[in-house]
Amino acid sequence: MLVYWETTQACPLACRHCRASAMPMPHPLQLSYAAGERLLSDIASFGAPLPHLVLTGGDPLKRDRLFDLIASARDKGIKVSVTPAASPSLTKETFEQLKAAGVDSIALSLDGSTAALHDDIRQVPGTFDITLQAAKWAGEVGLPLQINTLVTDETASDLPAVFELVHSFPLMRWSLFFLIAVGRGQQLNELDPERAEELMHWIQKLVPRAPFQIKTTEAPSYRRVASETMKSLGMHADEVRKSSVHAGYGIRDGNGIVFVSHLGQVYPSGFLPLEAGNVRHKSLKEIYQNSEVFKRVRDVDNFEGKCGYCEFRRICGGSRARAYAHTGNPAGSDPICSYEPIREPAMA
Repeated sequence: MLVYWETTQACPLACRHCRASAMPMPHPLQLSYAAGERLLSDIASFGAPLPHLVLTGGDPLKRDRLFDLIASARDKGIKVSVTPAASPSLTKETFEQLKAAGVDSIALSLDGSTAALHDDIRQVPGTFDITLQAAKWAGEVGLPLQINTLVTDETASDLPAVFELVHSFPLMRWSLFFLIAVGRGQQLNELDPERAEELMHWIQKLVPRAPFQIKTTEAPSYRRVASETMKSLGMHADEVRKSSVHAGYGIRDGNGIVFVSHLGQVYPSGFLPLEAGNVRHKSLKEIYQNSEVFKRVRDVDNFEGKCGYCEFRRICGGSRARAYAHTGNPAGSDPICSYEPIREPAMA
C-alpha cells in the first residue's frame, strides 16, 4: 500500500502538467507539524505490513521540519520516499541528509531527452541540467532512484530517446505516468487509445532488456498487455506470479493507493479529486477502509461501460481518475483503453 502525502503546495517550478497547481509559497492552512505527526501515527496503525509513505508536493523540500517528519516516520517503522523538485536547493548535501535520515528512495522527473524538451514542460530553464546532476548525486550517496516521465501526445515520440538517456543513471525504476487532465495538466493532450495501446506494447518489449524496473502510472491496462504477452510466451502461472507486473495486479486509485493533500483532504489518488474525508477530523485508516468514496472506486462489480464486464477488470480496473476526469463518474470506463472485451451473453 502507498500513502502519498502532499506535504506542501509550495514549489519553485510551474510545470505544465502539475496536478497540484503548485504555488511559490506554502498555503497558510497546510497541515501543521502536530497534524503531520498525528497522520504518521495513523499510518503506523494500519499494521504490518505498514504502508509505504511517499512525501510529495509541491516540493517537499519546501516543507518546514521535513527531516523531523522523516525521522518520526522512520521511528515508527514506516518506509519513506521523497519526490523533490529540480531546483537549486537540490544539492549533494541535500541528498546526503536524505540518506542519513533513512529515506528509502527518491524520485526525480525527466520529461524529455533534451533541455529544450524537458524545460518546456517544467517551465523553468535549467531544470534538465539540475535533474541530470541530481541523478548523479543520488548514485554517489547510495540513494535508490526512480525517474518519473510524463506520457502525453506531446512527449510520446521522445520516449525512446529518454529510455536511452536514463541508461546512464544509477536507476532502480523508470515510471511512465500517463497524463490525467487535472490541474494544469489540462493544458496538455492525452494519448488517443490506439497510440496508448501501441506504446504499452513498446514498453512490454523494453522490459526484458532494461537494467531497471519499468512501471506505468495511471495506465493499469498495461497489466492486460503484459498478461497477454506472458500468456502468448507460454509462461506458467508460477512464472507470472513472480513477474514484477504481477505485484501491481488490482492496485489502482483507492485500492492500495491513498492520497492526503496539504490541507488534509483524503482522495483515492492525487489525480482523483473526490474528497472522502479529512485527517483533521477522522483517521486516515477509517477513511480508507470505510468511506463510501473508497468503497465505490474499489468495487469492480460496480464499474460501468466495458470496464464493468471486462475479463481483466480485477487485475486492471482501468484508471478511475481518468474516467472521472472525462465523465464525472469514477465508476465509468477508462477512455484511454482500446481493448474491446467480449460481453458475456445474458442468462436466459
